[in-house]
Amino acid sequence: MTGQLAELLRGRRWVALTGAGISTDSGIPDYRGAGARPTNPIQYADFLGAESVRRRYWARSLLGFRSFGVARPNPGHDALVALRESGLRTVITQNVDGLHQAAGSPSVIDLHGRIDRVICLSCGAVSARTELQRRLEAANPGVEGKVAAGRAELDDARLRPDGDAVVEQWGDFVVLPCDRCGGVLKPDVVFFGESVPPERVAVSYRVVDEAEVLVAGSSLTVMSGLRFVRHAAKAGKPVAIINRGPTRGDELATVRIDGGTSETLVELAANL
Repeated sequence: MTGQLAELLRGRRWVALTGAGISTDSGIPDYRGAGARPTNPIQYADFLGAESVRRRYWARSLLGFRSFGVARPNPGHDALVALRESGLRTVITQNVDGLHQAAGSPSVIDLHGRIDRVICLSCGAVSARTELQRRLEAANPGVEGKVAAGRAELDDARLRPDGDAVVEQWGDFVVLPCDRCGGVLKPDVVFFGESVPPERVAVSYRVVDEAEVLVAGSSLTVMSGLRFVRHAAKAGKPVAIINRGPTRGDELATVRIDGGTSETLVELAANL
């Protein structure tokens, strides 16, 4: 099947839409794949409306970010960099881990934002998450949790693809305000129940319009990614889907590969 995919892509301009599946080989679990744990993600409205919810989120995120910080690009990310020489124009990613950029991909649209940035909901200031992490660690010295070298693993918490982690004790966690205006801080990512910024969606549609093929490495469960597959198919463009397990876009696929994203992309790069 990889040979068929290579024939489809050869000589074409194409865009890659990636999901959590491409980062699993970096130690970051996905939401819905085999072995994924049930989760109860914090909703955007709840985060805005209750200080206790923000306390819960930042307690979990403090631990989760310790693991995200050691995650490194895997061969799938590297393969997409190499595939720039074979027609790949842009990566549209639903992930927030920044691993495509870390691997060297020069054109990436972070559809759901980046976990390594923090935004103030009052003054709009954007700052580095590493700085907030340093402040949170100092304010909450009793929070425990460790990572294994080179992989995003937690010994006493469960990591999620958005950098959140399940922890049991968070009631007395110290939440820090914006150090510029005292406002509420939020990771610069799209929460569940929050909309992707319209300008980011518009840019993604333009990228898909300019490409001849859309390749998706995602289950396409959420509409934020599925809409681009539907848009390409409606325009009569071939769609290739690489994913382990079924996706919501399977009926639209010209080529469908049921397999790991990373190994398939590595093989594709070799074939092209």
